[in-house]
Amino acid sequence: MESADLRIFQSVAREGSISKAAAKLGYVQSNVTARIQQLEAELGTVLFIRHNRGVTLSSSGKMLLAYADKIVGLLDEATKAVAASDEPNGPLTIGSTQTAAAVRLPGLLAAYYERHPKVLLSLTTGHTDFLTENVLHYELDGAFIGADIDHPELRSIPAFVEELAIVSAASVSGMEEAMTKPILVFTSGCSYRNVLEKWLQASGLTNPVIMEFGMLEAIVGGVRAGLGISLMPKAVIGKQAAEGAIRMHDIPESYRHIRTNFIMRKDGYVSSALRAFLNMLPEAAAQTT
Repeated sequence: MESADLRIFQSVAREGSISKAAAKLGYVQSNVTARIQQLEAELGTVLFIRHNRGVTLSSSGKMLLAYADKIVGLLDEATKAVAASDEPNGPLTIGSTQTAAAVRLPGLLAAYYERHPKVLLSLTTGHTDFLTENVLHYELDGAFIGADIDHPELRSIPAFVEELAIVSAASVSGMEEAMTKPILVFTSGCSYRNVLEKWLQASGLTNPVIMEFGMLEAIVGGVRAGLGISLMPKAVIGKQAAEGAIRMHDIPESYRHIRTNFIMRKDGYVSSALRAFLNMLPEAAAQTT
């Protein structure tokens, strides 16, 4: 079993399609198919269930993917370790929720790049569950998530504390009226949505109209237009609230605050670039309190 075969297997598993994986890897589709068939023959098991929509991992495939993530991740870390120097350089892949990326990270990333211009920064945004999975699969060096997490393979570092509020169109007079509106949220896996659903349930509102959006800008735009309400950090919409474009409504203290943590693998290689980033977190957190 070669590492190149495992990388191809990983890509097919992630894409759910041999053709999409081939396009992403820059390979001919027939080559990818042959490599997967060779791997299945070598292991003596079926790794994918073929269907007209693509492929789905078999039970054996799911087991292999867990090992492939670890093996490929360790190989990539070994490459970084061998090429490491004391001066921060090379790639640094960071993940973040959209809200933290919009408000908390621009200043931090700009200051980091000014100090360490040889580092190749990249930022991936998504909801908390998506980012956590990407860190676990070695696809991100670390990520800012909007929740506390207790996972045996992850290290969690407190970063920022956000104050949450219900936001509505400026024309909405108060919380009672706001709660009659549809709820605008990110897809499942978003920590703010989880908090909102817990509070709604505690308030007796068990069947609200839910509208899912994939982008923060779309939610804010929908709120401003009067489409519905949402729950988000005050830091995200403070300026618009001050200008009268949006109205904020306080929620009970027990639901009002949420901590953004930076997570990384406990066994992950800490490159000079990542170490320099970690050293800047306390400074960035102090500037937002």
